[in-house]
Amino acid sequence: MKKILIGVALLSVVIAGYFFFWKTTKKSSIMNNSLSTSIPTPTQSMIKTYLNPPAMTIDANKTYTATMVTDKGTMTVKLFAKDTPVTVNNFVFLARDGFYTNTVFHRVIKGFMIQGGDPKGDGTGGPGYKFPDESITREYTRGTIAMANSGANTNGSQFFIMHADYPLPKQYVIFGAIDPTDSGSLATLDAIATSAVGDNGMGEDSKPVTSTVLQSMSIKEE
Repeated sequence: MKKILIGVALLSVVIAGYFFFWKTTKKSSIMNNSLSTSIPTPTQSMIKTYLNPPAMTIDANKTYTATMVTDKGTMTVKLFAKDTPVTVNNFVFLARDGFYTNTVFHRVIKGFMIQGGDPKGDGTGGPGYKFPDESITREYTRGTIAMANSGANTNGSQFFIMHADYPLPKQYVIFGAIDPTDSGSLATLDAIATSAVGDNGMGEDSKPVTSTVLQSMSIKEE
Protein backbone atom coordinates (compact mmCIF):
# COMPACT_ATOMS: atom_id res chain seq x y z
CA MET A 1 0.00 0.00 0.00
CA LYS A 2 1.23 3.45 -0.84
CA LYS A 3 2.32 5.53 2.11
CA ILE A 4 -0.03 8.41 2.92
CA LEU A 5 1.97 11.48 3.90
CA ILE A 6 0.77 13.36 6.97
CA GLY A 7 0.77 17.13 6.61
CA VAL A 8 -0.53 17.12 3.04
CA ALA A 9 -3.75 15.30 3.82
CA LEU A 10 -7.01 16.74 2.52
CA LEU A 11 -10.12 14.68 3.05
CA SER A 12 -13.54 15.16 1.42
CA VAL A 13 -16.47 12.87 0.78
CA VAL A 14 -19.28 13.46 -1.69
CA ILE A 15 -22.74 12.22 -0.69
CA ALA A 16 -24.40 12.10 -4.11
CA GLY A 17 -21.44 10.79 -6.02
CA TYR A 18 -19.54 10.26 -2.76
CA PHE A 19 -15.94 11.16 -3.51
CA PHE A 20 -13.71 10.73 -0.49
CA PHE A 21 -10.20 11.91 -1.31
CA TRP A 22 -7.01 13.47 -0.04
CA LYS A 23 -3.90 14.93 -1.64
CA THR A 24 -0.58 13.15 -1.53
CA THR A 25 2.70 14.38 -2.98
CA LYS A 26 1.85 12.53 -6.19
CA LYS A 27 -1.83 13.13 -6.96
CA SER A 28 -5.35 13.24 -5.60
CA SER A 29 -6.95 9.86 -5.00
CA ILE A 30 -10.66 9.22 -5.52
CA MET A 31 -12.57 6.74 -3.42
CA ASN A 32 -13.79 3.36 -4.49
CA ASN A 33 -17.05 3.63 -6.42
CA SER A 34 -17.59 -0.07 -6.99
CA LEU A 35 -18.58 -2.88 -4.64
CA SER A 36 -16.73 -6.15 -4.26
CA THR A 37 -18.31 -8.81 -6.45
CA SER A 38 -18.68 -11.08 -3.43
CA ILE A 39 -21.63 -9.02 -2.16
CA PRO A 40 -24.75 -8.58 -4.32
CA THR A 41 -25.41 -4.95 -5.20
CA PRO A 42 -28.78 -3.81 -3.77
CA THR A 43 -31.42 -2.80 -6.25
CA GLN A 44 -32.91 0.69 -5.98
CA SER A 45 -36.17 -0.77 -4.66
CA MET A 46 -34.28 -2.36 -1.74
CA ILE A 47 -32.75 0.91 -0.57
CA LYS A 48 -34.56 3.02 2.03
CA THR A 49 -34.76 6.73 1.31
CA TYR A 50 -36.34 9.59 3.22
CA LEU A 51 -37.64 12.98 2.20
CA ASN A 52 -36.24 14.86 5.18
CA PRO A 53 -33.81 14.42 8.07
CA PRO A 54 -35.37 12.76 11.13
CA ALA A 55 -37.15 14.74 13.81
CA MET A 56 -35.22 15.09 17.07
CA THR A 57 -36.09 12.11 19.25
CA ILE A 58 -33.00 11.50 21.37
CA ASP A 59 -32.40 12.99 24.80
CA ALA A 60 -28.99 14.67 24.74
CA ASN A 61 -28.71 14.13 28.51
CA LYS A 62 -28.76 10.35 28.05
CA THR A 63 -25.96 8.06 26.94
CA TYR A 64 -26.20 6.30 23.57
CA THR A 65 -24.03 3.43 22.46
CA ALA A 66 -24.01 1.80 19.03
CA THR A 67 -23.08 -1.86 18.68
CA MET A 68 -21.99 -2.82 15.16
CA VAL A 69 -21.97 -6.54 14.41
CA THR A 70 -19.84 -7.39 11.38
CA ASP A 71 -18.64 -10.63 9.85
CA LYS A 72 -15.20 -9.82 11.28
CA GLY A 73 -16.36 -9.12 14.82
CA THR A 74 -18.22 -6.51 16.87
CA MET A 75 -17.46 -2.85 17.53
CA THR A 76 -19.05 -0.78 20.28
CA VAL A 77 -19.08 2.97 19.79
CA LYS A 78 -20.04 5.55 22.41
CA LEU A 79 -21.98 8.41 20.77
CA PHE A 80 -21.41 12.02 21.82
CA ALA A 81 -25.05 13.07 22.21
CA LYS A 82 -24.29 16.22 24.21
CA ASP A 83 -21.65 17.46 21.78
CA THR A 84 -23.44 16.59 18.52
CA PRO A 85 -27.14 15.90 19.19
CA VAL A 86 -28.27 16.41 15.58
CA THR A 87 -25.69 14.02 14.17
CA VAL A 88 -26.23 11.41 16.88
CA ASN A 89 -30.00 11.69 16.43
CA ASN A 90 -29.57 11.01 12.71
CA PHE A 91 -27.29 8.03 13.32
CA VAL A 92 -29.59 6.57 15.98
CA PHE A 93 -32.63 6.99 13.74
CA LEU A 94 -31.00 5.26 10.77
CA ALA A 95 -29.66 2.44 12.93
CA ARG A 96 -33.01 1.80 14.60
CA ASP A 97 -34.78 1.88 11.25
CA GLY A 98 -32.51 -0.83 9.89
CA PHE A 99 -30.90 1.45 7.32
CA TYR A 100 -27.40 0.16 8.01
CA THR A 101 -28.32 -3.54 8.13
CA ASN A 102 -26.24 -5.61 5.67
CA THR A 103 -24.39 -2.59 4.30
CA VAL A 104 -20.64 -2.89 3.75
CA PHE A 105 -17.41 -1.09 4.50
CA HIS A 106 -16.79 -0.20 0.90
CA ARG A 107 -13.49 1.65 1.34
CA VAL A 108 -10.64 0.50 3.55
CA ILE A 109 -7.20 2.05 4.03
CA LYS A 110 -4.90 0.54 6.64
CA GLY A 111 -3.42 3.16 8.96
CA PHE A 112 -6.08 5.68 7.98
CA MET A 113 -9.76 4.74 8.14
CA ILE A 114 -12.61 2.42 7.15
CA GLN A 115 -15.69 3.89 5.47
CA GLY A 116 -19.26 2.60 5.45
CA GLY A 117 -22.87 3.67 5.73
CA ASP A 118 -23.68 3.61 2.02
CA PRO A 119 -26.82 1.55 1.25
CA LYS A 120 -25.65 1.12 -2.36
CA GLY A 121 -22.26 -0.12 -1.28
CA ASP A 122 -20.38 1.67 -4.02
CA GLY A 123 -19.67 5.03 -2.40
CA THR A 124 -22.46 6.93 -4.14
CA GLY A 125 -25.45 6.32 -1.86
CA GLY A 126 -27.16 8.13 0.98
CA PRO A 127 -30.47 8.46 2.81
CA GLY A 128 -32.06 10.95 0.40
CA TYR A 129 -31.42 14.08 2.46
CA LYS A 130 -28.60 16.21 3.87
CA PHE A 131 -28.30 17.89 7.25
CA PRO A 132 -26.13 20.63 8.79
CA ASP A 133 -22.73 20.34 10.43
CA GLU A 134 -22.20 20.69 14.17
CA SER A 135 -19.15 21.97 16.04
CA ILE A 136 -16.02 19.85 15.89
CA THR A 137 -13.98 20.08 19.08
CA ARG A 138 -12.25 16.69 19.19
CA GLU A 139 -9.41 15.13 17.22
CA TYR A 140 -9.41 12.38 14.60
CA THR A 141 -7.84 9.74 16.79
CA ARG A 142 -7.92 5.95 16.53
CA GLY A 143 -11.48 4.64 16.97
CA THR A 144 -13.16 8.00 16.28
CA ILE A 145 -16.30 7.90 14.15
CA ALA A 146 -17.14 10.91 11.98
CA MET A 147 -19.48 11.86 9.15
CA ALA A 148 -18.41 11.78 5.52
CA ASN A 149 -19.46 14.83 3.53
CA SER A 150 -19.07 16.78 0.29
CA GLY A 151 -18.51 20.12 1.98
CA ALA A 152 -20.27 22.20 4.57
CA ASN A 153 -23.71 21.00 5.71
CA THR A 154 -23.93 17.93 3.45
CA ASN A 155 -24.08 15.10 5.99
CA GLY A 156 -26.18 12.04 5.19
CA SER A 157 -25.55 8.42 6.18
CA GLN A 158 -21.94 7.65 5.26
CA PHE A 159 -19.40 7.60 8.07
CA PHE A 160 -15.81 6.63 8.66
CA ILE A 161 -13.94 5.17 11.63
CA MET A 162 -10.33 6.15 12.13
CA HIS A 163 -7.90 3.22 12.14
CA ALA A 164 -5.10 5.44 13.45
CA ASP A 165 -4.57 9.00 14.67
CA TYR A 166 -4.58 11.33 11.68
CA PRO A 167 -4.49 15.15 11.41
CA LEU A 168 -7.52 15.69 9.21
CA PRO A 169 -8.91 19.20 8.79
CA LYS A 170 -11.83 19.92 11.13
CA GLN A 171 -14.41 19.45 8.38
CA TYR A 172 -16.01 16.13 9.33
CA VAL A 173 -18.34 16.02 12.31
CA ILE A 174 -17.01 13.74 15.04
CA PHE A 175 -19.93 12.12 16.84
CA GLY A 176 -18.55 9.16 18.74
CA ALA A 177 -15.61 6.89 19.47
CA ILE A 178 -14.59 3.40 20.47
CA ASP A 179 -13.34 3.32 24.06
CA PRO A 180 -9.52 3.12 23.87
CA THR A 181 -9.61 0.32 26.48
CA ASP A 182 -12.11 -1.77 24.46
CA SER A 183 -9.66 -4.29 23.04
CA GLY A 184 -12.38 -6.37 21.39
CA SER A 185 -13.78 -3.47 19.37
CA LEU A 186 -10.31 -2.30 18.40
CA ALA A 187 -9.41 -5.82 17.29
CA THR A 188 -12.44 -5.81 14.99
CA LEU A 189 -11.45 -2.39 13.65
CA ASP A 190 -7.97 -3.77 12.96
CA ALA A 191 -9.39 -6.84 11.24
CA ILE A 192 -11.45 -4.68 8.88
CA ALA A 193 -8.71 -2.12 8.26
CA THR A 194 -6.10 -4.76 7.46
CA SER A 195 -8.27 -6.85 5.17
CA ALA A 196 -7.07 -7.40 1.61
CA VAL A 197 -7.71 -4.55 -0.82
CA GLY A 198 -6.93 -3.81 -4.43
CA ASP A 199 -6.79 -0.87 -6.78
CA ASN A 200 -10.10 0.96 -7.03
CA GLY A 201 -9.49 1.71 -10.67
CA MET A 202 -8.30 5.21 -9.91
CA GLY A 203 -4.89 4.51 -8.43
CA GLU A 204 -5.91 3.97 -4.83
CA ASP A 205 -5.53 0.68 -2.96
CA SER A 206 -8.81 0.78 -1.05
CA LYS A 207 -11.28 -1.57 -2.74
CA PRO A 208 -11.94 -4.58 -0.51
CA VAL A 209 -11.27 -7.94 -2.16
CA THR A 210 -14.10 -9.23 0.01
CA SER A 211 -16.23 -6.53 1.59
CA THR A 212 -16.83 -6.58 5.34
CA VAL A 213 -20.57 -6.74 5.99
CA LEU A 214 -22.19 -4.69 8.73
CA GLN A 215 -24.73 -7.35 9.60
CA SER A 216 -26.64 -5.34 12.19
CA MET A 217 -26.48 -2.23 14.34
CA SER A 218 -28.26 -1.78 17.65
CA ILE A 219 -28.54 1.28 19.90
CA LYS A 220 -28.42 1.20 23.68
CA GLU A 221 -29.92 4.16 25.54
CA GLU A 222 -29.18 4.81 29.21
